Amino acid sequence: MAFYEDKVFKTAYLAGELEFEDIDDYVDFWNKHDEDPRTLREFLGLNEEEEDAWISIGDDALLELLEKQKK
Repeated sequence: MAFYEDKVFKTAYLAGELEFEDIDDYVDFWNKHDEDPRTLREFLGLNEEEEDAWISIGDDALLELLEKQKK
């Protein structure tokens, strides 16, 4: 399981520390820990555009947006 409790998914992914598929681990963790007051978008570190693309279009759309931001 790839998950960094001290980093949001987007930060770890853009730093090359995770594969895109590891987003599922973050989503699973968020779903199992109700005490976290953050929304899923905040927990993953996504902005509104990224969240909208992910929800309305799918993983490929989010991946494309994130890939454009890699250093």
